[in-house]
Amino acid sequence: MPDRDAILDGDPDGPLMVLVRPQMGENIGAAARAMLNFGLTGMRVVAPRDGWPNPRAVATASGASAVLDRAGRFDDLPAALADCDYVMATTARGRDLTKPVLTPERAMEHARALMGQGKRVAVLFGPERAGLENDDVARANAIVTVPVNPAFYSLNLAQCVLLLAYEWQRQTTDMAPEVLSLAGTDLASAVELDRLGDHVEDRLDAAGFFFPAAKAPGMRRNLRNMWSRLRLTRADVQTLHGMLRKLARAAPHAAAPPSRARVDPDHQDPMPAPSHARPPAKDIR
Repeated sequence: MPDRDAILDGDPDGPLMVLVRPQMGENIGAAARAMLNFGLTGMRVVAPRDGWPNPRAVATASGASAVLDRAGRFDDLPAALADCDYVMATTARGRDLTKPVLTPERAMEHARALMGQGKRVAVLFGPERAGLENDDVARANAIVTVPVNPAFYSLNLAQCVLLLAYEWQRQTTDMAPEVLSLAGTDLASAVELDRLGDHVEDRLDAAGFFFPAAKAPGMRRNLRNMWSRLRLTRADVQTLHGMLRKLARAAPHAAAPPSRARVDPDHQDPMPAPSHARPPAKDIR
């Protein structure tokens, strides 16, 4: 079992995720799991319908129950927000309230800046049936809206928590947008690619590929460009060299006309062609 302190070694200064009047314990547990996936550990639960603690929430948390153990339980929203300096309310519906409306990206960017000044930030999530009420949203400093399908904008509670938690982690983690996993090998060097290009061109030249001669320089250039573009590994280059050598050794058999001989793949010995493959005898007069 993972150590409890290690599990909670998330971001202690991350935004608080405040679940307002959540209805199902399963969604609370799934929200806790989503939070810990992205390094957040601060949860507050306001007037949960089925009481607190909730065994269904613990079962669904699947390893993130420590977040639930630390979660604060409050009877009403003002009590849950009493020590917060800045509050964001998540909603997909227009509320006819004059407030800044932020994307998740901008919301977490702003939260990080505020926390850098020592402020405590909370994000509100409404109950599953209808979301936050206008009175809840009125207590927030800003609204967070996810750009979802306007014809079907309802998000599951845990899904909404996950979107905000992901955006928080994305902005606080130095991760390259793309990496190449080399699986124990290295990228081929320029010299190795040149040798592969020479080998390929030698084989193709022997097969008469570079025809007509006037087009040969352009064809060779395109091949070299392809090798550099493919980002081949050393293992790839070695495999291709082996394939070319095998094809070269097999070339004499492959070139034999089927009317004269066929090859038994088990013995590689020439065998007489079947009678139907032999040309008809000419009438000699």
